[in-house]
Amino acid sequence: MVSTLLADHRVLLADLLDGLGSPLHVVLPEIFEENVRRLRRAFAEAGATADILFAKKANKADCYVTSAAGLGVGVDVASAPELVKALAGGVPGHRIGISGPEKDDTLHALAVQHGCMIAVDSISELRRLAATARLARRQATVLLRSRTSGQPGSRFGLSAAERGAAVSLCAELTASISLRGFSFHLNGYSAAERATAANEMIEHCLDARRRGSPSAELVDIGGGLPVRYVEPRLWDEFLEQNEPSHYHAGKDFKDFYPYGGQYAAQSVRAIMAHPVDGGESLSAKAGRNDIRFVVEPGRALLDQAGFTMYRVQQVDDRRDSDGYAIVTVAGSSFSLSEQWFNSDFLPDPLLMSAQPTVDQMFPACVAGSTCLESDLVTWRKIGFPRPVRRGDHLVYLNTAGYQMDSNESPFHDAALPLKAVLRLGDDGAPPRWRLDGI
Repeated sequence: MVSTLLADHRVLLADLLDGLGSPLHVVLPEIFEENVRRLRRAFAEAGATADILFAKKANKADCYVTSAAGLGVGVDVASAPELVKALAGGVPGHRIGISGPEKDDTLHALAVQHGCMIAVDSISELRRLAATARLARRQATVLLRSRTSGQPGSRFGLSAAERGAAVSLCAELTASISLRGFSFHLNGYSAAERATAANEMIEHCLDARRRGSPSAELVDIGGGLPVRYVEPRLWDEFLEQNEPSHYHAGKDFKDFYPYGGQYAAQSVRAIMAHPVDGGESLSAKAGRNDIRFVVEPGRALLDQAGFTMYRVQQVDDRRDSDGYAIVTVAGSSFSLSEQWFNSDFLPDPLLMSAQPTVDQMFPACVAGSTCLESDLVTWRKIGFPRPVRRGDHLVYLNTAGYQMDSNESPFHDAALPLKAVLRLGDDGAPPRWRLDGI
């Protein structure tokens, strides 16, 4: 779909950018919907039952929540405004998960009222939630977030002793608390580590059942499903050749996203097939013990489901003095967030130009238009296939997952970028577009 848009509808995209402002985020809910279907197939083929909750923090666009509601997919939220947006988008409360440490009373009250599933991080939060549920004369649906043996120092979740006390407390507070299972927080993308942590949570469910919580049947494996941005061969070549001289001002990045990793579906299969307890697969053990999984993908459901366009505002040609140019775009790096995580967004931007061009290698980095020295949209010196000119457009692909708006800012009183929702027309009709939220 993305290649079709770029190849056949460049005039439309240029008109949208010129009319709606730079940068402009283009969001593609049809691809999000296909990613949901693909992930569902992966779990089914692995012999596992899983409830999918889209991690709303990965992108603020309303259209993805609407698509999730239409497909019967849940949403994971961590604030009262996110919860309200999920409900307004048509997702029923029982399909909404509430995560985040030590949630405030407003979020607790809304979650209890709508029957959401709440991941509790501490005994103090559990007591506060029970009090809220008693006042509402409702029963709160709870997961206990527990530290794993692999991350005992995490700031998230209950220690082993705290978990034991919390399970006992849930058994005492059955009028206001329904313990449904366990979750964990895990950094990184290791399938083996995630499967090992999930196996620990299965054991916690079995223990909770023995101790008076018969409805403990859910294991939330979190997000952490990878996205492949580039082919593994290209990623390996990049890592071998990467050095500070390839970046503006000799910038030295140390913490790249694994751009050439597995696809999300491959990771699901690896997690579910991972041997536990001497050889049985994780999915087989879960099935044998009537355990259902919950998964909270954000980036994985947004794979290829959006891109970001900038208009070139100025080109400072420093090839004679520095060996490369600085292309300044209308907008800032707050709208392409990777470098604010001590990294650089590595897929090359595409150059779109309506002007006559000649093929000529043109090395350049891409800067934002703010007064910050560090405002580089792309620090790496890109080898553009032809000279970049004022008024050209740069397209950054696959930016829907965390890149678009996790660090957006009205710095310099600039308006926040708009999001244009595009759907391809039927039978060759032009794409239909609207502003997100309208």
